[in-house]
Amino acid sequence: MHTFYVTAGQLDKEDARHASRVLRLKAGDEITALSEGARYRARIAQLSDKAGAVELLEELPANESPLSITLYQGLPKAEKLEFLAQKLTELGVARLTPVRMARSVAKGEGDRRTERLERITREAVKQCRRARAMEISPALSWKEALSDMAKREVMIVPWEDASSTRMRDLFAAFPQARDIGILVGPEGGISSEEISECPARPVTLGPRILRAETAAVTAAALAMGLWGDV
Repeated sequence: MHTFYVTAGQLDKEDARHASRVLRLKAGDEITALSEGARYRARIAQLSDKAGAVELLEELPANESPLSITLYQGLPKAEKLEFLAQKLTELGVARLTPVRMARSVAKGEGDRRTERLERITREAVKQCRRARAMEISPALSWKEALSDMAKREVMIVPWEDASSTRMRDLFAAFPQARDIGILVGPEGGISSEEISECPARPVTLGPRILRAETAAVTAAALAMGLWGDV
């Protein structure tokens, strides 16, 4: 079934136009509705190219992960952040937080960039059948990020100089953790000063050097496989 966001029983104008003109749906057709953080089997009650009313029939089983992952990403180039918005949503990550770090190539992130990331995330939610969108945080300064990272049960930082500790070692030490933060450096890597300041435990992702976006997806997938539901 086709999936749409539904607010107070209504499709927004863009979705109503797409449903009626492109998908050729009509009143009586069933859809999957995403509403207030849950998934529903639903039926279109009324539909035009300007508006649509939806009846929620039954709530579908929840598929959100029991693990809450916050991915702190050293601010990368725009296209890499967009890639992460899509792929981390698919993996079930709870929050993506860009961080301005010493070696960040990108220098800033405006409101329009955040809005685009949120749109990408919302579309990824439909594809992967999550019930809610991954949160996209405003870009934080390093100082702000340190304060936020301190709130996590376990903080992990994939680092090229971490030669012995692996993700599974941290899982063995903290098997009951449910709120995990992962810090991934920007294209230029993490400085030694940042490593010493952050509350994260360094881990290795193997003998090969990964790109920033590859490291982020790999670390999130490993954490989800160990602590989560992958």
